[in-house]
Amino acid sequence: MTDNTLRSVAVERTSTGHYTATNARGGRISFGTGSDAQSDTEFTPVELLLAALGGCTAADVDVATSRHAEPDRFDITVTGHKITDELGNRMTDLRVTFSVTFPDGESGDRARAILPRAVKTSHERLCTVSRTIETGTPVTTSVTDV
Repeated sequence: MTDNTLRSVAVERTSTGHYTATNARGGRISFGTGSDAQSDTEFTPVELLLAALGGCTAADVDVATSRHAEPDRFDITVTGHKITDELGNRMTDLRVTFSVTFPDGESGDRARAILPRAVKTSHERLCTVSRTIETGTPVTTSVTDV
């Protein structure tokens, strides 16, 4: 692997159950465990996973379809069940649902026609997040001395 393939974020604890992730470009997003009043509106890590899944495939599909027509509506819902079983805590039955409409006319017809193929191609080949989940990439953890 090279530095060209490496992606990273740094996660900092801001208080008990609250964290801020920072990317290499300086973007920041706060999130929490959702277990206290302060966390009422914060995303949880599981919700960030769902957002990453939806956002990744949305970007692929948006690029492919909006070349033909600007959508009138472009909404994605991502759902899944958080379970605990003999494998531990995990998500099952992940589902990404697109609700997209395009204007009437030839360009809208072209965008509508390629929408199913764009969704399939994103899921099966392009979306790094869904491909990582589908292939079951191992995760390594470690503790460093500070």
